[in-house]
Amino acid sequence: MADLTGHCLCGQVRYRAAGPVIQANHCHCESCRRATSSPVTSFFTVRADDAELAGASLAFYQSSPRHRRGFCSHCGSPMSYESENRPGELDLYLVTLDDPSGVRVTAHDHWEERVSWLDIVDDLEKREG
Repeated sequence: MADLTGHCLCGQVRYRAAGPVIQANHCHCESCRRATSSPVTSFFTVRADDAELAGASLAFYQSSPRHRRGFCSHCGSPMSYESENRPGELDLYLVTLDDPSGVRVTAHDHWEERVSWLDIVDDLEKREG
């Protein structure tokens, strides 16, 4: 697999993920929606050891017990999500990739929390909780 590279809006935070993508999904939970001010958030997951940050350091917000979100302290772009429930894994926002076309999303998570006004019609798995 080729390295995946990405950056925040201002370009001060850059990353490279060298290992395989563990999963890629759209999240509909209220926490992700509020963190990104969008109706759905798309992530891809890699081993934390396979990701390397460059440039400015991420700032972090403890969004709930056992969960933290990384963002650029200059432009505010959401960049990462980490959960103590999945140690050693790092979620990065799919749309921060330089070329997101190489990552295939396979599921919707927290489907029961989706906003009612967004019509989503696809064949991806719809997971609850």
